[in-house]
Amino acid sequence: MRKKYESSELIVNADKSIFHLHLHPEQIADKIILVGDMGRVDVIRSYFDNVECDAQNREFKSVTGTYKGKRITVVATGIGTDNIDIVVNELDALANINLDKREDNNTFRKLTFVRIGTCGGLQKNIPVDSFLVSEKSIGFDGVLNYYANRDSVCDVDFEQEFVRQTNYSSRLTAPYCINSAPDLVERIAQKDMVRGITISSPGFYGPQGRELRLPLAFPNLNQHIEDFEYKGKKITNYEMESSAIAGLAALMGHDAMTVCVVIANRMLKQYSKDYHPAVKKLVELVLERI
Repeated sequence: MRKKYESSELIVNADKSIFHLHLHPEQIADKIILVGDMGRVDVIRSYFDNVECDAQNREFKSVTGTYKGKRITVVATGIGTDNIDIVVNELDALANINLDKREDNNTFRKLTFVRIGTCGGLQKNIPVDSFLVSEKSIGFDGVLNYYANRDSVCDVDFEQEFVRQTNYSSRLTAPYCINSAPDLVERIAQKDMVRGITISSPGFYGPQGRELRLPLAFPNLNQHIEDFEYKGKKITNYEMESSAIAGLAALMGHDAMTVCVVIANRMLKQYSKDYHPAVKKLVELVLERI
């Protein structure tokens, strides 16, 4: 007997669109680009040969169109893994749940997610304005820990070694470590991109080691992160979404990865003079390769 999704759990609007995204199942493509900034949706839209539909609700803005014959959906998620939990769950529901019958579709529809974003570098040899692909992501946010079977998609040995080497406090949310889809990484991450290990942080200031008026509880954490090494790999950058995208997608059976423009080098205290041209170039590369 098929599972029925109650109206309190799968919320559908009066026009039969999904609750937050305000999208209908037929409006999403199999290839989906995720961006944080709503303005970036318009940048990508400008490359489309045609646009089928667009929708907006709160910080979530979506456009579906075609680029050189490829049907692509672009969704602005806003900032943070809490928003990613909404976006990825609702896109999966649009692909794999009959919203009228409130039950799973007869066949599984696989989606491909590529996040285009910005990040801060954590190693001195990563220059600003370079393109960095998250081969592996470490979630400081805890989102994946709320879902069953997280260990089946996580690198538990890496998690344990990370906690040991960084003296990670039990007062912080247990980190989870997830790999991006390897075939997707191979397709997107060519010689013009660096590959690395990304931390997805639940905040921009204290959680990433920035100290303004409030002192840090763990002022040495960034130094421990920079020093961390496991099987010849080091942690390369901070951002705020990649772990939940890769983790939720893996649990659901989809492919996902993140690629960012490095707009700051935290170790060298450097910031890009103008990262917008680099973001535009990255958009062009992803559109060609997705």
